[in-house]
Amino acid sequence: MNWDQIAGQWKQMKGKAKEQWGKLTDDDLDRLAGQRDQLVGRIQERYGIAKEEADRQVDAWSRNLH
Repeated sequence: MNWDQIAGQWKQMKGKAKEQWGKLTDDDLDRLAGQRDQLVGRIQERYGIAKEEADRQVDAWSRNLH
C-alpha cells in the first residue's frame, strides 16, 4: 500500500499502527494524521531508535498492509 492510500485511510490504519508500535498512544496517532515523517519521528522518540531504523520499520509496515 502506498503512503497516499495510508494517509487517506488513516482512521482505519491507526489500529494497525497501534498493533505494530504499541508504545504509540491514541493521542500520538491522532496527531500524526497519516503523515509519514511525523510517524517516523514519533517511533524514534518512543522507542529510542535511529531515524534510519524507524524509516525501515515504517517502510516494512506499509508494504505489508492489505
